[in-house]
Amino acid sequence: MTEPDFTRLEFRRDSIRAFRFLRCSFDAATGEAQLVYAFDDGPELVERVRFPGAPFALDAARAAAVEQALRLLHLLAGVSYYKAAVPPEIRIESYGIDADTADFLTVVYENGLGEFAYRNGLSLRGQIVFPVSMPASDAMPAPALALRAHALVAIGGGKDSLVSIEALRAAGIEQTVAWIGSSPLIKTCAERTGLPTYSITRTLAPELFEMNKQGALNGHIPVTAVNSAILSVAALLHDADQVVFSNERSASYGSLIPGTGEVNHQWSKGWAFEQAFAAQLRRHVAADLRYYSLLRPFSELAVARQFARIDRYDAHFSSCNRNFHILGERPAQRWCGVCPKCHFVFLALAPFMPKPRLMGIFGRNLLDEPEQAGGFDALLEYQDHKPFECVGEGRESRAAMAALAAIASWREDALVARFAREIRPQLLQGELGLAPLFEATDDHGIPDELWRTLRDAFRP
Repeated sequence: MTEPDFTRLEFRRDSIRAFRFLRCSFDAATGEAQLVYAFDDGPELVERVRFPGAPFALDAARAAAVEQALRLLHLLAGVSYYKAAVPPEIRIESYGIDADTADFLTVVYENGLGEFAYRNGLSLRGQIVFPVSMPASDAMPAPALALRAHALVAIGGGKDSLVSIEALRAAGIEQTVAWIGSSPLIKTCAERTGLPTYSITRTLAPELFEMNKQGALNGHIPVTAVNSAILSVAALLHDADQVVFSNERSASYGSLIPGTGEVNHQWSKGWAFEQAFAAQLRRHVAADLRYYSLLRPFSELAVARQFARIDRYDAHFSSCNRNFHILGERPAQRWCGVCPKCHFVFLALAPFMPKPRLMGIFGRNLLDEPEQAGGFDALLEYQDHKPFECVGEGRESRAAMAALAAIASWREDALVARFAREIRPQLLQGELGLAPLFEATDDHGIPDELWRTLRDAFRP
């Protein structure tokens, strides 16, 4: 593959009028998908996704489903490039979409780019219009493909996906753990499960990074939406009937910003996206391809309690986001100890783990570092809003801290003592209990038989 010639690339964001979805293709012989975009008449931006296991023998029905799933991926992955200029017009040039799909994409782009818009001072509501060129009557319902009973489970290297994997194992569900990218940490965790593994490579168009240098808008995108679409293609290629994620109910709640309202960093991990994406798969890809989050009914603290019952991953897992940046430095250890994810995971696990075990995982006691008070205050939503990170609700952090204040081994630590002394007196004591946070909700898409097994497994 020849290197792009960046000397000819001129990116003038303010003059761009249209973002174009040019085409997408999949080569069953090599397993490579190409997703092609452009701004106005500028150079083609080619993203490549490589699915191991080629060559793939696809009958007509499976090939048609893969094509529909690929188009959905093309449309969702385009958010990485669209955000660079946010032009007023969107064009889809090699296929058409119906009003249902256009509405779905608009919701994903508006909400999934919520944090991006807030940080860049933009208002995207009503500005994103996907062109409808296919009447609803022409969008035939997707057929069932008689996919085998097998779960393709997304693994991210953190506690949540590991809880899901062990729950599926206990329920007797055949599964393959899958991830996107080349993270050694995720690979190590995946191999630690002892299950079949599947690693997918996603390579962004290199021109995007040059555009960033030339003034492109940048910021958070709904990456879980993109990864969900990638794994849906993979499920079809490998004859699996389930794509399983591990997003808790707290993902549906964002940060409350004074003067702005709610901005949800993890919107594409929330229940609204899960429902909408699952419906898109059933209607347009394959009627028997299921997409759901196994942890949707549960709070972060319920999941943390469940993880504390497992010790085989203590030396391998990490939820520290600094380990997963595309560019930039990574911490020398699995936990940086100063980011919101480190703060929250430490706090969430502390009520359910012996103190020496938790300190062994992190290598330090984050709750006895007074200089970190501001970071934990944000988790508590005390004098600050919830961080723009995949962390639990403020009420969960407050309940966890209140629980620690009642445990002899934790209550003398600097930040726990400060909470008991300065913050707890300002809170309603009836809202600090752990028990209500262990109650499961009915908002989920988990298959009925599996749900009954899972609900029993999460009981005290």
